[in-house]
Amino acid sequence: MKVIVIGCTHAGTAAVTQIYKTDPEAQVTVYERNDNVSFLSCGIALHLEGVVKDPQGLFYSSPEQLAELGANVQMKHDVLAVDTDAKSVQVKDLTTGTVTTDTYDKLVLTTGSWPIIPPIDGIDSQRVMLCKNWNHAQALFQQITDAKKRVVIIGGGYIGTELVEAFKNTGHEVTLIDSLPRILNKYLDQPFTDRVEADFEAHGVHLALNQTVQAFTETKTGVQVKTDQQTFDADIAIMSVGFRPMTDLLKGKAEMLANGALIVDDYMRTSLPDVFAAGDSVAVHYNPTGENNYVPLATNAVRQGMLVGLNIEKPTLKYIGTQSSSGLKLFGTTIASTGLTKESAQHFGLDAESVLFEDNYRPEFMPSTEPVLMSLVWEKASHRIIGGQLMSRYDVSQSANTLSVAIQKQMTIEELAFVDMLFQPHFDRPWHYLNLLAQQAMAKANQPVPES
Repeated sequence: MKVIVIGCTHAGTAAVTQIYKTDPEAQVTVYERNDNVSFLSCGIALHLEGVVKDPQGLFYSSPEQLAELGANVQMKHDVLAVDTDAKSVQVKDLTTGTVTTDTYDKLVLTTGSWPIIPPIDGIDSQRVMLCKNWNHAQALFQQITDAKKRVVIIGGGYIGTELVEAFKNTGHEVTLIDSLPRILNKYLDQPFTDRVEADFEAHGVHLALNQTVQAFTETKTGVQVKTDQQTFDADIAIMSVGFRPMTDLLKGKAEMLANGALIVDDYMRTSLPDVFAAGDSVAVHYNPTGENNYVPLATNAVRQGMLVGLNIEKPTLKYIGTQSSSGLKLFGTTIASTGLTKESAQHFGLDAESVLFEDNYRPEFMPSTEPVLMSLVWEKASHRIIGGQLMSRYDVSQSANTLSVAIQKQMTIEELAFVDMLFQPHFDRPWHYLNLLAQQAMAKANQPVPES
């Protein structure tokens, strides 16, 4: 079996590794336009802040390791075109400029995503930076050594907020601009974002929300960032307003979402014969809504990539979808979410309800405890859980994983209210805080609840 893999970050690396476990005799050729594989971009902010000392630790594989498995790894090679009828690809060696043609039995498209770059005047300035791959990371690392102090970050999602903390903790003046009135709005409802924003401001971060960037202008000392309301002077500006799937190779050939994300079946097969896809280039099966959605996360990519390898010869293991579970730690506060927020549920047309609840994670008679702010979102008619959010100085990240399983298995608020949870005063209360959260949901849904 001759397999061509186009692109090799998380999904591609996982696919190649699993293909060789499935079929050690497979002939796998990898074409990657960059000079590295498996870079964990989620670690960029951690290195900028000094938490991760060695940036090489942000790689978990290498071309050499894939070659040891048996892969023919062609770095700095760009696939220019795919002919799915002839089962061939046209490839350019970016070092020599030579263009060749290769053929395949199975094709794996793991081309990933690229930062959205809006058509803003001056956005091509070298002082306007991106934060996605190893080359972007190296450029940002250099800015730290140059001791530039004024940073403007555009985009209040996960990457933007993590960069805010990293630069603030290294002594920078930080401004965060977002065109929406709330940061982290895709992941958290307003009671949570209100607290994050208040915490940012308490740490000296300047928030410029509900403002749209209109232009970047280079100055002698840096760059001016002009919004529809005011102008900010900075040494550098960083764009982090989202990502788009890189699927132009199959445009007009394969079934896609409106944004270009490839639609795959339960076995990671595209609508084209013998063409698989995984990672940031594809849509996920989003369990809270039961529909395809675009959720570019490394966790989705590695699972999908592994499934490609398991199903490359024949349908073997089905994709079970995702809840888009994610977490952050900002200025000592753990923030975790899974599934839909109340706001996003309404956006998707679901008749949903939510409850907000706060309680200590363990008994007050213990030497210390911490409050946990929680939210649970459920479908009104069925009481099916479709989302949850948690925030605390205590590490509540694994509780988001518990809620993720609840969504995956279509548990109801009543089931979560009484599900078996361990009790030990070091860890929790006789009723675990997730039990209590679900019981609050039951009360709001006019269901009888136990006495706490």
